[in-house]
Amino acid sequence: MNPSVIIEPIRLESINATCFIRRQDPSLIPQLLSEAAQTSDCANLFMKMFYIFGAYGQDVTALQMQAKALEFRTSFRIVSPQRTNIKLLALVAAGHMMDNTPIDFLIENSDIQLELLYIDEHFTLPLKVPEHDILYVAIGESPKNNPILERLSLILSIWPRPVINNPLAIQKCARDVFYELMNKGTNILVAQTVKRRGNDITITEKPFTVRPVGSHAGEDFVKIVTSGDLINYMNKFSSDQNFYIADYIDYQNEDGQFRKYRIALIQGAPYICHLAISNHWVVHYFPSGMEKSKNKRHEEESEMLSFESSFAVRHQAAFDFVYRTLGLDYVVIDCAQSRTGELIIFEADSGAWVHATDPVEIFPYKPAAMKKVFNAFREMLVLKMSAIQ
Repeated sequence: MNPSVIIEPIRLESINATCFIRRQDPSLIPQLLSEAAQTSDCANLFMKMFYIFGAYGQDVTALQMQAKALEFRTSFRIVSPQRTNIKLLALVAAGHMMDNTPIDFLIENSDIQLELLYIDEHFTLPLKVPEHDILYVAIGESPKNNPILERLSLILSIWPRPVINNPLAIQKCARDVFYELMNKGTNILVAQTVKRRGNDITITEKPFTVRPVGSHAGEDFVKIVTSGDLINYMNKFSSDQNFYIADYIDYQNEDGQFRKYRIALIQGAPYICHLAISNHWVVHYFPSGMEKSKNKRHEEESEMLSFESSFAVRHQAAFDFVYRTLGLDYVVIDCAQSRTGELIIFEADSGAWVHATDPVEIFPYKPAAMKKVFNAFREMLVLKMSAIQ
């Protein structure tokens, strides 16, 4: 074993974070906080509060709780099954819940134990880490995280356990870098994307989109058509802030709806996670009203049932190209199909949320589809572990 990485057994109380981050009534916050306070472990108490406040969008308070937790220690056991067959260690960075891959959703109700180890760009060797069978780099690409990913890449070649997701490959998910890479593929359409400072953005003849670099979930993501649109938008920001500027791709279907697929690529194999249908060009699953429309849910169910024999086959060459080009064992892509049959890829993100928390009484078809994703994720871990032995 390389002396630069010291693996040591650590006894930790499990947080079971997934129970805090499901969609719940905000009135339950006092009850959740009361339950979290039952622990005698101060680090776990503050980390549980981070998950609770983060789940309800109270980001400032959530980050304060996380900072307090990290003052006590940097290792946290998130999932602790009754029978553990795989010990998974995920490297994460301090920040919002969307800054790291939410692996706990992928391994819920499995035999996989999950521990998180928080690191930053200042970590030094030797690095003491919890005992584990396999390592997962769960740190997502962002201006804040990129220095950590770059530093981390220096020691993974000597890591004494198999590793999922090369940190330098994760950096390829940056929107402008991803465009340059995908631009060389066939039957793939990605909006031409560049990074610009606010004072360098000018109006063009065609509509374009703009979003702050490092933003998530459509935050401050708008379409610019007129000079007035641009002026009103930029008034909210500093002129020297960085933004992603991209061509606007009209992917509206003949029925007036926009359809966005979320697909997990696990060792290159595609698995559908959801289909969101909306009358707005910025499509997010929850605001799209899927739970209120039987027709939308019927279409999503049909797509999930036929995915392996239809959508996956139709775009297999594109999925293969994405996998070969990014070199990521696990990545999530949000995509659509153009009217001419191309695969429109909006983004690739190693940290996008994949889960099975939608109410079964409304979405009875989802558990079976998501089970395929979770089984594939576990099989990836097993294959990686066996390859080292």
